[in-house]
Amino acid sequence: MIAPKKMAILVGGGPAPGINSVISSATIRAGVEGIEVIGIKDGFQWIMEGEIGHCQTLAIDDVSRIHFRGGSFIGISRANPTKHKKHLENTVTSLLRLNVDKLITIGGDDTAYSAMKVEEMAAGRIRVVHVPKTIDNDLDLPHGIPTFGFQTARHIGVEMVKNLMVDAQTTSRWYFVVTMGRKAGHLALGIGKAAGATLTLIPEEFPAGPIKLDHIIDILLGAIIKRISYGKMDGVAILAEGLVEHLDPNELLALGEVERDAHDNLRIAEVNLGEILKAKVQEALKEFGHKVTIVAKNIGYELRCADPIPFDMEYTRDLGYSASQFILNGGNAAMVSIQGGKFVPLYFKDILDPKTKKTRIRMVDPSNESFLIARRYMLRLSESDFEDPHELAKFAATCGISLDEFSNRFQYLIENDMLYRHIRDGKVALSGTSEHDNKNVEN
Repeated sequence: MIAPKKMAILVGGGPAPGINSVISSATIRAGVEGIEVIGIKDGFQWIMEGEIGHCQTLAIDDVSRIHFRGGSFIGISRANPTKHKKHLENTVTSLLRLNVDKLITIGGDDTAYSAMKVEEMAAGRIRVVHVPKTIDNDLDLPHGIPTFGFQTARHIGVEMVKNLMVDAQTTSRWYFVVTMGRKAGHLALGIGKAAGATLTLIPEEFPAGPIKLDHIIDILLGAIIKRISYGKMDGVAILAEGLVEHLDPNELLALGEVERDAHDNLRIAEVNLGEILKAKVQEALKEFGHKVTIVAKNIGYELRCADPIPFDMEYTRDLGYSASQFILNGGNAAMVSIQGGKFVPLYFKDILDPKTKKTRIRMVDPSNESFLIARRYMLRLSESDFEDPHELAKFAATCGISLDEFSNRFQYLIENDMLYRHIRDGKVALSGTSEHDNKNVEN
């Protein structure tokens, strides 16, 4: 007798509020269909070595209440099975030995890439669906769609910064608060804007090219001196950790040996940006005859395993349910997305670049000028509507990429943009859009 096939769930990358909600709802959806679900412990860490003993059966009774809690019920790791072909083969073999033919992965773009390669190696024997997760909000989702965990991280980050702002005012000091956000400053900006911090610095606000450390120091120095001129000795500056990755390479080397993780990302936490800036700014302040108390504070680890707020609880339960339903219906090789309250699969072939092993384009603020310009050009490109044939090439060049690369990078704006869908379908009224959006499309 052939044993029934199973569904497996694993979590990769770093923690984010809502992981347990995905595990819970995905398990329940499969369980009511009589499908046995197993949790692969510690991401790819064990199965990529061919070890199948690190897993547990997930029953409905086991997971029905875990959605209230942070962390990961089945652990997590940054183990990368794609670096060596043998590890990729071991991963597929391990899953097949566990009688798994359906796999749900939960993680960021590194885990998404691993999921894509596992699906390719499985060659139809295992269907794979990925649930995007990161508090940084930097995955390739249609604009306005957050990654799960971001809202909770921002919410708790604001509460922390609010208390620091009171402390700063009470004790007449400054806080340099460094938040997580390797590739995008959304978390820092969201916390800073909501809390009303004195200033927020994110890499997206700097000109293209390497950022000079002195440039950051000058901005902080100017803000402090300006506050002093108003008779205020306190302030809170929010800094995105991703500033480190944009520093001039020579300056980065001067900060010391910087480690990299299994996916070749800089271990930004090892670069104490807050303390470095504190020392440099205090040194510069002395030249102006000022002595200011500055405290460097990192927040991020406090946010990742927090209990999810209701927004993320609901959102992640929808994601888990949709992932399970999609894969049970025969779906494969896609990332889960909820758009307009409905499930929309984003297929690996469209969103993952096999050369860079990253998503083709990061999620950006829809009000960002570059985003609006790119969307406008892509809409016009789709209609071949260019008075000057060199116009788009010129714009692509300002982005530092070729015309073909520009087109590939922003193609998702056409495929997933609701504004374009209305235009494409011949609808004049762009429902659910602002007058500002309509003008940008018309232009």
